[in-house]
Amino acid sequence: MDTTKEFSGRSIIVTGGSLGMGRACSKRFADGGGNVLIVSNDAASVDEAVAETGSNASGYVGDVRKAGDMEQAVATAVARHGGLDILACCAGIQRYGTVVDTPENVWDDVFDVNLKGIYLASRFAIPEMRKRGGGAIVAISSVQAYASQAGVAAYTASKGAINALVRAMALDHAGENITVNAVCPASVDTPMLRWAADLWKGDHTQDEMIALWGKGHPVGRVGKASEIAELVAFLASERARFITGADIKIDGGTMAKLGIVLPE
Repeated sequence: MDTTKEFSGRSIIVTGGSLGMGRACSKRFADGGGNVLIVSNDAASVDEAVAETGSNASGYVGDVRKAGDMEQAVATAVARHGGLDILACCAGIQRYGTVVDTPENVWDDVFDVNLKGIYLASRFAIPEMRKRGGGAIVAISSVQAYASQAGVAAYTASKGAINALVRAMALDHAGENITVNAVCPASVDTPMLRWAADLWKGDHTQDEMIALWGKGHPVGRVGKASEIAELVAFLASERARFITGADIKIDGGTMAKLGIVLPE
């Protein structure tokens, strides 16, 4: 199937669209002919992502934690592209800590970016999708919605909440021809993963740490942002109109593997 024009004429917002998986999603939608509004609170990375993504992309500097910014982001997409068809929620942060040693403000920040950001963007996007006769929302979650590492209480809790929110939204808006799905990656080579690698690398280099984490995946490597973008694009496309309320793992086999092994 020729996917170079599958999003032609579609208006698309990608929150967190200037870095990592979000930037890959922005490029994938634009390569498919879509008109993409890249949203991030970091102006420099927005400019870089717009330049990389091409003429189908433009930027909006806004914070997913702020209702006014998300309302204006949606209004900007509508003004520039005539409406809104697709929302990809890719903004996210990772913080380490148990519930005992995670400060309250850090807990709140994780939930505000990872979860509230989806709520706010969707709150303003859905009324515009209704005007178009439907639409698609795809949220980036994580395999840590199903199983957790130690010491990531806020992050894991926020990702589980994303999957629950996606189910609720899918049911609430199925009758309006709006699909809502979650994509749940394992480790993916992004600036956020490399930030984590720097925290934990010890005597290793950053690349060595990424490679070590990759060995924990049955396929033997971490994922690529472009691979996640392909699944997001599929779920947002007309090919996936019968899929809603789903949380789909894209994890190199990680969740299929038990930690218990047979003796040699």
